[in-house]
Amino acid sequence: MDPTHRPTSHIAFFNIPAHGHVNPTLGTVAELVRRGHRVSYAAPAEFGPQVRAAGATLVPYETTLPASDRVEDWPSDDPVAMSRLALDEAIAILPGQLRAFDGDRPDLVLHDFGALTGRLLAHRWRVPVICLASTHVSAAGPEERRARQEMFEEHFADDPRWAEYRRRFREFLDDAGIALSIDDYTGLPERCLVPMPREFQIDGDAVDGRYAFVGPCLGKRGHQGEWRAPVDDRPVLLVALGSAGSGQPGFYREVVAAFTGTPWHVVLATGTLDPALLGPLPPNVEQHRSVPQLAVLERASAFITHGGMGSVLEAMHHGVPMVAVPQVNDQHLNAERLVELGLGRHVPLDKATAARLRDAVSFVASDSGVAARTAAIAQRMRRLGGAVTAADLIEFVLQGPREHWQDHVARLEGGLGRGDAGHAVNGTTVG
Repeated sequence: MDPTHRPTSHIAFFNIPAHGHVNPTLGTVAELVRRGHRVSYAAPAEFGPQVRAAGATLVPYETTLPASDRVEDWPSDDPVAMSRLALDEAIAILPGQLRAFDGDRPDLVLHDFGALTGRLLAHRWRVPVICLASTHVSAAGPEERRARQEMFEEHFADDPRWAEYRRRFREFLDDAGIALSIDDYTGLPERCLVPMPREFQIDGDAVDGRYAFVGPCLGKRGHQGEWRAPVDDRPVLLVALGSAGSGQPGFYREVVAAFTGTPWHVVLATGTLDPALLGPLPPNVEQHRSVPQLAVLERASAFITHGGMGSVLEAMHHGVPMVAVPQVNDQHLNAERLVELGLGRHVPLDKATAARLRDAVSFVASDSGVAARTAAIAQRMRRLGGAVTAADLIEFVLQGPREHWQDHVARLEGGLGRGDAGHAVNGTTVG
């Protein structure tokens, strides 16, 4: 399409209150705004600065969920409780979102996988919908999905909370006139943008064409402030456990002990951790509540990370090898995937001693095989297009049915070709 004659649209985006879900979408939002589209972004008020910096209009809502940086408040080991939290949130915020868009309905809905109101609102408004994944998607076929659900139902058959959750969710869908099963509604999107290369996706070759692998959708993040790089050529090591995992003073003390007196310039992003708990820091270590991560990664030679998908993809995009110290959720899967692909090392949190961390960083920063593989996948990710490709696909849907989504995605991916970074590396061990 001639960009000077592109029709503009109103696009509504619905997300959950987590930085690891909001930040990866901002590049796409900024690209859509650059093309002249109007984007309304539903998220709690705390995300206003970055949403507005991307050019969107914030549509705030009051969340019922625990704070995203308080891991201890999330029942992560109780799938029924987690499911109920998500449904309770959707039921609570739906009326306000309906009012917010009354008289200003969008032409298309974008929504995070976990934002349960997005698909419902698109159905109600009779507009197309695209899901945005924040992590690996399911490669399961119909029979495998059915078997998994039957196993889940059997496992929780005696839990009254499960029956109540299913009843309320069915009512939530029925009230909107949605006949889809609960499992298809939550786990089988019509169309989905995935912010990674197919090579990094678990069982990527088995994932069907409803999923478009566009790579990380990065953009400018002026709201995060600036970072001043060291004036000399010392290697930079970024250490960050994400907004939800920084309450680990013992871990950060091990990091400081590992790299005190070494050539490394260490940048610690410790979140809400009290700096006093770390004690005096050596000259080659700087500590911040948060840092502009993309700016630091541009100079970094290695990254000790919690393994959150956003951080992993940002490092891969910049060709930075990683040492993953996972804590919850998909972080463990990402750590395993980094090891399988020879892009980094995995050090379990309870084994993250100064010696182990120093050895792991030394390996990933000096091994020629790791360097070659990180460079190759960085090149591949840049070819995918990220936010530009995501915006192209969104506009493809806005223009109406000229070609089936899956055919279009297959043709797009075929034109880009496949990289070889998806092959497991023999002999790569967990650090």
